[in-house]
Amino acid sequence: MRKIMGAKVLFFFALLSFSAVSAFAQDEEDQGLVMNFYKDSCPQAEDIITEQVKLLYKRHKNTAFSWLRNIFHDCAVQSCDASLLLDSTRRSLSEKETDRSFGLRNFRYIETIKEAVERECPGVVSCADILVLSAREGIVSLGGPYIPLKTGRRDGRRSRADVVEEYLPDHNETISGVLDRFAAMGIDTPGVVALLGAHSVGRTHCVKLVHRLYPEVDPALSPDHVPHMLHKCPDQIPDPKAVQYVRNDRGTPMVLDNNYYRNILDNKGLLIVDHQLAYDKRTRPYVKKMAKSQDYFFKEFSRAITLLSENNPLTGSKGEIRKQCNLANKLH
Repeated sequence: MRKIMGAKVLFFFALLSFSAVSAFAQDEEDQGLVMNFYKDSCPQAEDIITEQVKLLYKRHKNTAFSWLRNIFHDCAVQSCDASLLLDSTRRSLSEKETDRSFGLRNFRYIETIKEAVERECPGVVSCADILVLSAREGIVSLGGPYIPLKTGRRDGRRSRADVVEEYLPDHNETISGVLDRFAAMGIDTPGVVALLGAHSVGRTHCVKLVHRLYPEVDPALSPDHVPHMLHKCPDQIPDPKAVQYVRNDRGTPMVLDNNYYRNILDNKGLLIVDHQLAYDKRTRPYVKKMAKSQDYFFKEFSRAITLLSENNPLTGSKGEIRKQCNLANKLH
């Protein structure tokens, strides 16, 4: 009898232990995105990413533009899961090699950041979180606001190259199409206007804007701006491999500021979407407001980046923590 009672007691405690483990696993799975997700598992993670972004920016100023573009190109395509970073395989094309990703660069430096984090905490911090946090620090490097962002994303295992065109707005798309695509992510009109303020920094390759110069100059362009554009883009059919471009903002090309909005109100926007943003009745009021107030621009930009960074992430038991950001673990 005693043996039977002892067995029952052991079985009862085993059930309790299993239930506790299951509850813990469920809590972990349901935790989702939170502030300072790695505070226990890798307390130095965010500091390491910040330090690496600063070091890289000191050596290569254009990395800051890359971090900003990365968050848009990754998170807007179904999920913030670092699918953008995957290399092509025999079975699938990578997102970063699609036409829509033209001009994206500096992916090797994401690996530099990942290696630094791995030295501190192997197998803990996802590439998806590194991508998002490097964007946050890149924004700061460019003079933009510091945006507190949640972490806890996990990495996807496959490229989404086949659906990039469905999700990423094109620079020649109508403003209605752009608004609709962002609305599907929960980003409203002022948020879209603020996100496009990222065109305040960086450059636009000539292949993206020659249709506004040849065979005839788009009459919507400011006559004062046209000679500079023609000088920078002298060929009607530019070589896509040639480094021919126009700075998005000639005044403060390395600073994320509200000068972009003043430029597009003066018909100095390089892309069709820039011009439409300034003159469509749905977006123009916000363009004018951001042109007047950098604080308002930063407030809406921060809100929109936050929403973008939280678009349908993989969390809990979904996805994986890649060993290298360019390869799913099964290929590592």
